[in-house]
Amino acid sequence: MSGSDATLKPSAAAADANATTAEPALDEVLLAMDVVDTLRHREELVAQELARGDHDAALLERLRRTYAAQGIEVPEHVLLDGVAALREDRFAYRPAPPSVARSLATVYVRRGLWLRRLLVVLAVAAVAVLVVQQAVVAPRRALVDGLTEAHAAIVALASEPTAQTRAAALVADGRAALVQGDREAAGRALEALEGLRADLERAYELRIVVGEGVASGVWRVPDDNARARNFYLIVEAIDPSGRRLTLPILSEETGRVERVTNWGLRVDEETWNRVAADKADDGIIQQRTVGRKVAGELEPAYLVETTGGAITRW
Repeated sequence: MSGSDATLKPSAAAADANATTAEPALDEVLLAMDVVDTLRHREELVAQELARGDHDAALLERLRRTYAAQGIEVPEHVLLDGVAALREDRFAYRPAPPSVARSLATVYVRRGLWLRRLLVVLAVAAVAVLVVQQAVVAPRRALVDGLTEAHAAIVALASEPTAQTRAAALVADGRAALVQGDREAAGRALEALEGLRADLERAYELRIVVGEGVASGVWRVPDDNARARNFYLIVEAIDPSGRRLTLPILSEETGRVERVTNWGLRVDEETWNRVAADKADDGIIQQRTVGRKVAGELEPAYLVETTGGAITRW
């Protein structure tokens, strides 16, 4: 053998030394971990043997029997390494100390769970927003828009300051109610505005009713004066298309507003007698029209002497 060959081949002693210092094989490490796990799951056995002076030898013997019963052959040095690892807690799990990095890692590992929870929260929030929108926001917006539109229409229609003043007061009441969260009061203000608007839009003639078996006029004795008489012409409202209207009429006898097609318009005795004589002459009333209402006005312009008072029952 040449000198160069001698430098390429290690001696037998060197080979043994390398084998001694080499890292243990993976299967031996796994066996050592299994030994530790076996010892940990036999806490009573370990406690008994540790109480004795020869505990290492007893533990090794018990481990040999345990693995032999399972048909597993474990080298002596692996058993010794397992017992040593148990004492050193070499394979024990030690959780990382609390830190930002650990928290972020935990969130990342559990991202599926957090994502599902986030989706549930978002779904609940979306439903809550929808409920609030439908139950609170939309009705309030409808009231605000209704008050604004009705007021604007009245201002455009009204040809007298009284209607505009009433409309301004009603819209102010409605908006104040909304600020206080009282939607019912705001709704009543809107309803009153719509009624005022409808009154302004109407145009009709007031005519004395006629017909077989129909009274064209009545008189009443007031409760507070048995010697007096109140005279009324029974009238109806006819719009430009010839349709008879149903109107809200305030009765001066009951103080209540009723929606009627016929009502008694209070006139003076002279007017009542003239109409009665006209009808008695030939059964026809020549001058049936007693008032006209035009769009933009709240009250009709009367063609007879009247207080404007009315009754709804007779």
